Amino acid sequence: MTRSGKRKTIYDLSALSGCSPSTVSAVLNGSWRKRRISEKTATLVLKLADSQQYTANRQARGLRRSRSGLVGLLLPLYDNRYFSSLAQTFEAMVRARGECPIVASASRDPRAERETAESLIAYSVDELFICGATDPDGVHEICEKAGLRHVNIDLPGTRAPSIISDNYDGACRLTEAVIRHCAATEPLRPEELYIFGGRDDHASRERIRGFRAVKRTLLGADPDVCIQPTGYSANNTRLAFEAFFAREGRLPRAIIINSTINLEGFLRFMAGFPDAAFKDLVVGCYDYDPFASFLPFPVIMIRQDVEAMLARAFEIIADPAAAAQIHLVAPELVPPRTALAGPLDALKDIPSRPAGRPTGAGVAHPA
Repeated sequence: MTRSGKRKTIYDLSALSGCSPSTVSAVLNGSWRKRRISEKTATLVLKLADSQQYTANRQARGLRRSRSGLVGLLLPLYDNRYFSSLAQTFEAMVRARGECPIVASASRDPRAERETAESLIAYSVDELFICGATDPDGVHEICEKAGLRHVNIDLPGTRAPSIISDNYDGACRLTEAVIRHCAATEPLRPEELYIFGGRDDHASRERIRGFRAVKRTLLGADPDVCIQPTGYSANNTRLAFEAFFAREGRLPRAIIINSTINLEGFLRFMAGFPDAAFKDLVVGCYDYDPFASFLPFPVIMIRQDVEAMLARAFEIIADPAAAAQIHLVAPELVPPRTALAGPLDALKDIPSRPAGRPTGAGVAHPA
């Protein structure tokens, strides 16, 4: 609003920028690249819109375009850095398109997922990004009935396009990095490397599959006892470590932890057992938290590429003919902090592993 109380319009921005009203509109609604408008012009219009405190009349625009300008993201929880980073990145990308983000969580409850999707549809969202849903196909049914464009992120469904991390590849690289790090002092035995955390979902199954494949290849065996699923629960993970310590009187020499939620459970265990031998421990965590690098032992992490996943999801959701297949996005291996890294050279250039990935028409692998 100006001092006179009059709302700025695209015609005011057109006059100030020297661009046509249609050009201004294309920049503000995010379609300027499709119109082959230069980035210089787009930057000029956006700066003027900001300096003039331009606010779109979303209701009127929605009536003209048969769109509300609202884009929804359905999350399982907000309780870790990965999901909060995904939500923040999503909001920034939606606003860059001149639209308004709506983010809601459903606490990994299939019924709550469907009810939340129905509520977002009632608010006339134009698109829905379904992240980490326990029952993505159930949410798909709700969206399909409403004619709402939607994609899955993080966990795949079978009836809509799904953009997920390459969990198998990430787990292979993480497991190999942990084994190499330990081998610099003394080679690991198969029974000295465990994986804790996760549940019976696609991400955990692929991570466990990668963990087991590398153990068999590099260590020659893979005892079933080394798989310790706890669900995505910090408290259950704490209890699992307490039970292991009570039974064995020690910790494994090396541990893969399936998420930062499970890592939190391990830290709770550490707080209750300060005399446990952590000095020679090596940990791999499938998810990234910068504070984990300051623990008193090496922590090698996998950072999921949230920006690339969401960018691909926006491309796919704009394609009405997109097939219901899985699109894999490669994650990043993060070495331990230099002071604790030890043989950093052993962790460099660990390649992605195309062998053993799921194959077929339903999977699109990264380049």
